[in-house]
Amino acid sequence: MAFEEIERELRERLAELQRRMASIKHDASREYPTDSAEQAQERENDEVVDAIGHETAHAIREVTAALERIGDGSYGICESCGESIGEGRLRVLPQATRCVNCAE
Repeated sequence: MAFEEIERELRERLAELQRRMASIKHDASREYPTDSAEQAQERENDEVVDAIGHETAHAIREVTAALERIGDGSYGICESCGESIGEGRLRVLPQATRCVNCAE
């Protein structure tokens, strides 16, 4: 099975995730207002931004790992049983590391 289309989509996804992470880092580096009520609201917002940042970092690691597997020829092989993951699953979840049976 050829993975050129999936690789292209993964690279596009990685670029989008990296842009999102840069935006999150920019937001996290801003200064707080001097008003204590506004400051409290900003700190609550920081918790949300932090959670989104962790989720984005995790997604970047998954996509990067999938691209590495494409590069080394192990992409599409289940890490649990060694069988093919299946093109349908990879199209839906391109960062998948396990086949449907092992993922359950």
